[in-house]
Amino acid sequence: MGSSFDNAVSPICYRQKTMTRIDFHSNVGNQLDYACRLTRKALAAGCKLVVRHQDQQQLAEFDRLLWAISDSDFLPHVTVHNVLAVHTPVLLSLESDRDAVAISNHTEILLNLSDRVPGDFARFERLIEIVPHSEDATKAGRERYRSYLQQGFQLNHINAK
Repeated sequence: MGSSFDNAVSPICYRQKTMTRIDFHSNVGNQLDYACRLTRKALAAGCKLVVRHQDQQQLAEFDRLLWAISDSDFLPHVTVHNVLAVHTPVLLSLESDRDAVAISNHTEILLNLSDRVPGDFARFERLIEIVPHSEDATKAGRERYRSYLQQGFQLNHINAK
């Protein structure tokens, strides 16, 4: 029997563009580790994704974790400004990088690790929000959830615990 994590992201590549599918993963113990696992699952399914970070420090830590996820996995990734971005399935970005993301061919998945609503989320087939288990993160996650509801999006909720 698969875990709730496995069931929550399957199939991970949505590949059907009508309205952005939005999935909230809440009560996540370690946001970056969870995001690494989702990234690995998306790559295994042949998806391209953009990972949106809160700040440069979080981006650098996630970059480090992707390189060290396991001895047998290689998760190709670069920042959106890298010359290889158009050829790399995982792009690491900040909110200020929206213009660079827009010129890439990455429109399948936006994985949001930021506490803000991404300004460009509607150009993606799927948005995955990862909300860590903390009071501040939960509050910010609820605000984003309300924002998407007010915009008419259907939301899916996955409790990671």
